[in-house]
This record gives sequence, structure tokens and C-alpha cells, in this order.
Amino acid sequence: MDVGLLGTGHYVPTNVVTNKDMEKIVDTSDEWIRTRTGIEERRIADDDIDTSDMAYYAAKNALDDAGLKAEDLDMIMVATVTPDQPFPSVACMLQDRLGANTVAAMDISAACSGFMYGLVTAKQFIETNAYKNILVIGVEKLSKITDWSDRNTCVLFGDGAGAAVVGPVSEGKGILSFELGSNGAGGKELYQNKEDHLIMNGREVFKFAVRQMPQSSVNVVEKAGYNKEDVDYLIPHQANIRIMEAARERLGIPEEKMAMSIKKYGNTSAASIPIALSEDVKSGKIKDNDLVVMVGFGGGLTWGAIALRWGR
Repeated sequence: MDVGLLGTGHYVPTNVVTNKDMEKIVDTSDEWIRTRTGIEERRIADDDIDTSDMAYYAAKNALDDAGLKAEDLDMIMVATVTPDQPFPSVACMLQDRLGANTVAAMDISAACSGFMYGLVTAKQFIETNAYKNILVIGVEKLSKITDWSDRNTCVLFGDGAGAAVVGPVSEGKGILSFELGSNGAGGKELYQNKEDHLIMNGREVFKFAVRQMPQSSVNVVEKAGYNKEDVDYLIPHQANIRIMEAARERLGIPEEKMAMSIKKYGNTSAASIPIALSEDVKSGKIKDNDLVVMVGFGGGLTWGAIALRWGR
């Protein structure tokens, strides 16, 4: 059975925080942020909007795009490291709010790689005929674990949600190959401390990412039986423009064939790839039958990549 994406959707908060706004909070500058990260602004959720709220809005959009109702779902998976609370899971909260019968629901914790882990997990359930339609969401409210006095991290992150409905697609379409991995020894380079703040060793994470993202991108293309010249579109984790460019250059594709939502939204962790995917499908940048590569890395350290043939 071929498994792909039946619909996509996303949600970002309305509150825009520009680099000029960040200059008023910490000792930084618009020029410094843009040249080193590619970020121009980010969205920050209000206090009364939590992770499950953003997940709900993105889920509704994805279901509408797929032409399905919540009752058609067999499972809900939410990738996040910023749940409303430790438990119940965001997925369970979402099942109730959507009215999705009593389907299986669980959260996945793989940081910025979470959406990749969710898609690959959904693929297994569908291929074995255990389930048919699975909702996978990447969502983060990183603003609630950001140390707004740390200029090295607070300029990077934003809030948002992206969603996809995964299910059977026509022959030759959908997920063609994937790669998941982890290196727990690197966990100390990117983590949440006891004060609930996000801590990152930027230099070490950068070194890891510029090596792993390009290699994983090439690996999934080769596993799918294609050459890098066959890739039509690249959706890298929107973490840092220099890391994203390393993956693009390794695949040898032009700039206009790479997702670039980082300018508007910053790093939204598990939400970054599905937000970019949803936006670029809706704008027509991703077309039927395109060979698309999605690749991410995150705390853990983790990584994940998928090659898929777009279409239903």
C-alpha cells in the first residue's frame, strides 16, 4: 500500500515580533539576526493560546483540505516538546476537542524532528492495515520555555502548528523512503533545564546540523532509487539559513526550490516543516508528482528525513 498525505494545514499566532522589537528586549540588532539566521520576524502566541489550541486550528485546516471529518480518523499523533502540561497528552486533548470518536492518541517527543517521526510512525500503521487515516501534527509554544534574557536563543524561536492527514494514496505517490536517527550523547547540547528554559550550545548544534541534514537528504533520495538531480523541492527544518543552504547545495537545487518560511516564523521546532509544507502546497510551489524531500534535526540529538512523491 502506498502511503502519503491527503491534506495539510497550519496555524500561526497573529502576534508578530520583529527583529526591531527584539532590539528593545536584548542587546542585539536586526542586521545581526538576519545575516546569521535568516530570521526577520516570528509569531508569539498570547497567554490565552496554548499548544493544544494551535494544534486544533491546524488540525481543522488539514481535515478540511483532505475532505475528511474528525470521525474519519483512526489515530492522532502530536509531535511537541511544549505540551500544555505533562499529561494528559496534547493528542488526547485534541481527540476530545475534535470529537474524533475514541481513537488512539499519543504525543511524540523528538524535538524538531518530531513531525518526521510522526509521519514515519503513521506510515507503519497504515501499511499494515491497522489504521486508514491518521492525523499527524507538529506544534510548539516555544515562547513559554524561552529565556527572554538570553540573546543567543530568544531571537531564534517562534510559535505555531502544522498538520497533515496521512492515508492511502494512488500507486507511486506518497512516502518513498525515510531515515530516522539519534545520538543521545549530543543531548547536552540542546535541552530544557530545571528552570524550564531552552538551553543550546549553538556552535555544536550547528556543526552537527550542517553535517547531518545534507547527508540525510541525499540518503533518502538514494534509498528511493533516485538521483539528487531528480529532486523538485526541499523542505528543510527552518532553524538557520546557513544550515538550510548546506542541505540545498548538497542536493544542487536552486534557491526557489527550497522552503523559506524561516524569514516570517523563525524556528518553530516540530511545527517548522509542516508549516512550510502547508504554505508551499497552498501557494502552488509544490505541484502534483513533485519529488519532495523533507529533512530535520533537533534535540536528542535526533534527525529525520523523508522523500515523497507529492499527490493523492
